[in-house]
Amino acid sequence: MHRKGYKPLLKILTCLLGSMILAFGLYHIHNTAHITEGGVLGMTLLLQQWFHISPAVSGLILNALCYGFAFYCLGKEFLKYSLVSSAGFSLFYAIFESFDPLWPHIGQHPLLAAVTGALFVGIGAGLSVRVGAASGGDDAFALAVTHKTSLEIQWVYLITDLIVLLLSLTYIPWQKILYSVLTVFLSGQIIGLIVKIPSPFRSDN
Repeated sequence: MHRKGYKPLLKILTCLLGSMILAFGLYHIHNTAHITEGGVLGMTLLLQQWFHISPAVSGLILNALCYGFAFYCLGKEFLKYSLVSSAGFSLFYAIFESFDPLWPHIGQHPLLAAVTGALFVGIGAGLSVRVGAASGGDDAFALAVTHKTSLEIQWVYLITDLIVLLLSLTYIPWQKILYSVLTVFLSGQIIGLIVKIPSPFRSDN
């Protein structure tokens, strides 16, 4: 098979690897340590607090809007691999949550949890984003905005996450928000670094 013929398979494997790393970090670290999220997930929690709208409803709508915007900007190639990434994330998260967390007391060390969680989220999401896919609405929105503007992707993540986290101060103590700011800043920077690595996929759009 010609080398180019391997690229779709490599993209799929990269999406699945990224989804697995992301799901691992969110379950074993973020969820266990109760690290507050920015982006779409943080917005769903905010809407629940403010207007009593279930995250099951708001999450579906917000993610659909983000994916729709990204599909409009990036086309069907983005959507195809994003479906792999999203399905992979759901599958791996379901597997991980069928077991007890590896570090049940990591919440007692919030700084360690924030930094370690950022590594898993940054690397996991970054691998999918690097091949032009998104495992969640945050990634889809960031990819689309980066495509349409001169903003680098890490700053798109940071701006959107900070807006949500600042609004979350209406119901979450600022001490907890600080660790969330740290983790979203670090994860966004890691994603930005991974995206800048020369990729063999970019000529195959």
